[in-house]
Amino acid sequence: MAKKNRSGTKKKIVSAAWRLFYLHGYDDTTIEEIIEESGTSRGSFYHYFEGKDGLLGSLAYLFDDKYEELEEVLPSGGAMEKLLFLNYELFKMIEESIDIDLLTRLYSTQLVTKGEKHLLDHNRVYYRLLRRIVSEGQQSGELTSDKSTAELVRIYAMCERALIYDWCLVGGNYPLAENARNIMPGLLGSFEKMSI
Repeated sequence: MAKKNRSGTKKKIVSAAWRLFYLHGYDDTTIEEIIEESGTSRGSFYHYFEGKDGLLGSLAYLFDDKYEELEEVLPSGGAMEKLLFLNYELFKMIEESIDIDLLTRLYSTQLVTKGEKHLLDHNRVYYRLLRRIVSEGQQSGELTSDKSTAELVRIYAMCERALIYDWCLVGGNYPLAENARNIMPGLLGSFEKMSI
């Protein structure tokens, strides 16, 4: 029970921080505001994070929270429908609640970090959910078995990162979710099992 409370405290801090970053910007958000918004304590904040910069890598966990929500409302269709649903809904959330400058900063820190690369952590909810959907799609014969589950998940994640990177690169001058809705089916076309 204590571990769950600690996890809940960290989630509260992360959610509050990213909400404030989106509303006020990273530079104009203080640690005190994050503590107040999260309803936690200064000690709790510093237990999980060395400072405000430590929150930049936590965006991956905010994405995982969204994936946990989406897992509960996955469409009942096939694997491709589920993958495209997850992609669209996550990208819509990014557009509506993540500051593009912070997203850009996160991507740049992941490129140069010598430490943990949160976006590549295969223990995250993101990767576990993708592995389950892809594996089910392969078992049902909807998705190709020519590539392993791990390889298809790697390709999917790479496509998502590429779309987010491009969106950041052009300063968000097009709607991310709608653009992905048009592009992802083509990018994932090789996933589908070819009928003879």
